[in-house]
Amino acid sequence: MRAGEPSHTARRAAAYRAVHQMLEGGAIFHDPFAIRILDDKTRAGLDDVAADASLRPMRLFIAARSRFSEGSLAACAARGVRQVVVLGAGLDTFSLRNPYAGLGVRVFEVDHPATQDWKRERLKQADLAVPASLTFAPVDFERQSLVDGLAAAGFAADRPAFFQWLGVVPYLTRDAVSLTLDFIAAVPDSEVVFDYAEPFENYPEERRADVMAIAERAAARGEPWLSLFDPAELAEMLHDKGFGTVEDLGMAAIADRFYSDLKESIAIGPGAHMVRAKRTREGASGPRGEA
Repeated sequence: MRAGEPSHTARRAAAYRAVHQMLEGGAIFHDPFAIRILDDKTRAGLDDVAADASLRPMRLFIAARSRFSEGSLAACAARGVRQVVVLGAGLDTFSLRNPYAGLGVRVFEVDHPATQDWKRERLKQADLAVPASLTFAPVDFERQSLVDGLAAAGFAADRPAFFQWLGVVPYLTRDAVSLTLDFIAAVPDSEVVFDYAEPFENYPEERRADVMAIAERAAARGEPWLSLFDPAELAEMLHDKGFGTVEDLGMAAIADRFYSDLKESIAIGPGAHMVRAKRTREGASGPRGEA
């Protein structure tokens, strides 16, 4: 992201969630605040986003990853987890819809200060109050660590937590990804949902050029893709860090589980993945899911 500006990726993801409500009626993921929270510039471009058929696979994936994450979050809340950390929150609206607030579930949203200032302004303009269960944890990773940022916000690192980490991993260095997973693994009974992309060489030749062009456009916006992972490599990394349960969904599994009739014309093969990983006390191996 560029200095002093909200993340383009955060704005784009919010637009996809909103268009999903418009075109598919929120069939995969219902979000009543998706359109309301948008800034005027993003809202003005929704018709163009909706009309571009090439953006449909990404739109459905973004809806599915939110549903997958919040389904995992619900299971965590049911087993007593009372801390939710949204890493790279952008305009995510879970905190506005939090059905577990009455149980004492607190939400910590971590993002760059510029993006959080933008979100606060969006909430104000949309006449949406900041929920009492939400705490903003602004972190400029060039100057502050995630550990320090969350501690300053009141996060208890010695108590169980669920981490939602969507749309972030490709934009981080491998060292940053590893350090973040180390922090999550150090939290007792922690669980994380995140997404990642496979290396370019994993794509068939007829798709590779298109994927690389998307990456080049992201780099031109100041948000280059820095980390791509092979599924087997990532599974080994998670296992080594003590995540005993790892569920990795590739595009075929995502389409079968979430898309229903909407999966028509969706490319099935290498691409984006969604992962749920749970830290176990023993770090023992568990089911790896499917890639």
